[in-house]
Amino acid sequence: MLLSKSCEYGIRTALYLASQPQKEFIPIHVIGEMLGVSPHFLTKILQHLTQEGIMQSLRGPRGGVALARSPSELRLHEIVIAIDGPGLFTECVLGMPDCGEGQPCPLHERWSQAREQVFAMFSELTLEELGRRIVEENLRITDVTSSSLTRNT
Repeated sequence: MLLSKSCEYGIRTALYLASQPQKEFIPIHVIGEMLGVSPHFLTKILQHLTQEGIMQSLRGPRGGVALARSPSELRLHEIVIAIDGPGLFTECVLGMPDCGEGQPCPLHERWSQAREQVFAMFSELTLEELGRRIVEENLRITDVTSSSLTRNT
């Protein structure tokens, strides 16, 4: 996959938070259970997103994480860049240094076009739009089934 696991989980967490009716702090262990992600791994990812101003955290019994800004102001590319850096949108798909018009790799022409389309899509999509679609269209953001959640509770 083109995104790291950390980035996938960061995006899925942001989408989960954006899809919640009350925009409140949600404990990391709850998010981890819902998404099927280790809370320890998730904590590291969310600490990074908090440092980048995408999430905010609150300690204590009513603590957890929440989006730092309105979901209408947050776009997917911000999460990708915060976690994985801009490489998905700027670098050679084969990892060739200095790949470009002057010294293209075999995939350069096609990848540069696809890369521009991916950046446009990630820049246009807001967490608000995607959160709304998750709820309205019952879209999934986890591999955890409702039956396994029931067994674990």
